[in-house]
Amino acid sequence: MNQQLLDELLAMAKRDSETRARLLAAGKLYGDYAEEMQRVHKENAKRLDEIVDTYGWPGIALVGLEGCRAAWLVAQHAICTPALQRKFHAVMEQAVESGDVPKRLLAFLTDRIRFNENRPQLYGTVLAWNEIGELTCELEDPANVDARRTEVGLPPFEEDLAKHREEVEREGGKAPENYADHRRKGREWARRVGWI
Repeated sequence: MNQQLLDELLAMAKRDSETRARLLAAGKLYGDYAEEMQRVHKENAKRLDEIVDTYGWPGIALVGLEGCRAAWLVAQHAICTPALQRKFHAVMEQAVESGDVPKRLLAFLTDRIRFNENRPQLYGTVLAWNEIGELTCELEDPANVDARRTEVGLPPFEEDLAKHREEVEREGGKAPENYADHRRKGREWARRVGWI
């Protein structure tokens, strides 16, 4: 195992989570995508790209399960850099096929990319507010979502949905007051960074 790389990945994930916690405490997590959070996501994605170019995907064999999860977190949050997030997905997919990354991590990243591309999700892991003020997601083939989730080690969709709604409520997340404006800003951001 590469201890130095593991330590670096854990530090990157810690910086992400500490920034998120600070923004949450300041009441700045929900709503607009805070500049400070974007900066952390961009810098972490850039460094992960350098790591991937050197080592391939940092999987279990290289950095252990904890390091693999830290690398995934950076990839999952690389939403400001669509080309990198797609690259991470492709490299991670190969590592999943060789058994070096848990399937569930790839499922989350798959949904994140589909969400950013404004496409229905396969697993239902990324939630957003809808026009009636509830957290939900659009699913591709909803009748078979739980079968897909079981295959990658995720709990049933409705059970997970309820848990995440409770978490967001506990954190103080609220539906946007002006849904149309919220959607417009989201589309503008997606266009600006290159998702659409």
